[in-house]
Amino acid sequence: MDIQLDQAATATRYGLEHYGFEGVLSSSADRGWLGLSAQLCGTVRKGVIPWRTPQSDIRICFDTHGNESLVTRRAPGIESRVIARRGTVWLSPPGLQEGSVDIAEDMSGILHIHLPLSHFAPFNINIDLAAVHALSYESAFEDPLLAEIGRAISAELQAETSAGSLLIENLASSLAARLVQKCIGAPAGQPIVSRASGALDRRRLQRVLDYIETNLEGDLTLDLMASTACLSRYHFARAFKQAVGQPPHRYVSARRLDRAKALLVQGERSLMDIALALSFSDQASFTRAFRQATGQAPGQYRRELGSRQHDSSPAFIKQALMLA
Repeated sequence: MDIQLDQAATATRYGLEHYGFEGVLSSSADRGWLGLSAQLCGTVRKGVIPWRTPQSDIRICFDTHGNESLVTRRAPGIESRVIARRGTVWLSPPGLQEGSVDIAEDMSGILHIHLPLSHFAPFNINIDLAAVHALSYESAFEDPLLAEIGRAISAELQAETSAGSLLIENLASSLAARLVQKCIGAPAGQPIVSRASGALDRRRLQRVLDYIETNLEGDLTLDLMASTACLSRYHFARAFKQAVGQPPHRYVSARRLDRAKALLVQGERSLMDIALALSFSDQASFTRAFRQATGQAPGQYRRELGSRQHDSSPAFIKQALMLA
């Protein structure tokens, strides 16, 4: 956890140093994300800034807006010029220290992601970690799948969800796998990323579902769920979706919504307490997500059910949840 906090702090410090407080629109620093750290920059001023990357991370930048600005990156032996468009991707390898980026016009909606090298370990992706340093970063490129991953991360930064941490862990694994597929060549006949063998069997699936129910108000991570199923997080996410029909973060989000409804009906805990118990960073994020899912704010949901409630029996609570 300390390592992840350091990575989030590094990403945030990078943004503040180069873009200032007004430039950083949102950051993962206070989200407790485990898979990666990220920040969305509202404004990137034209000019020249350093191009550097920590030894422990790969840094990925996405243009989520479509700025049409000329961006020139320079490093020893490299000079790359590209007109930034929506979906343009720039990679920076671990340990780069002697580069610069020249931005011709002000830009907005630039997403910076720091992806830990641990995602490329053999337990998660079938590739030699040394090959990560062979990632092609000389030129910017466009890739629809990477752009979709970037948009999902940007959306979670701007509007927190109850299973956002799980979503980010899943996206981080997918991001690493796609970078390997896109930017590292494999020997002929050798797959770069190993495939999941199929859906979870009934026994392991039930073990995972029981674990989720027990920990809805606790620390639910993709790594812990994968460990319960005795799989890597990459293979677990694929196998879970095949078995359940939806990825882990969506299943957990739905179950936490049901738990939130039950806690609101019981009326014993404050909205802030419920928000924190269900892994939201604050009450405002919980209210926004609950309203988006149900069409009502949590307080309104509680008051309307309370006005109809004549007892607090389990049967009444179950009936109220079925009607909601």
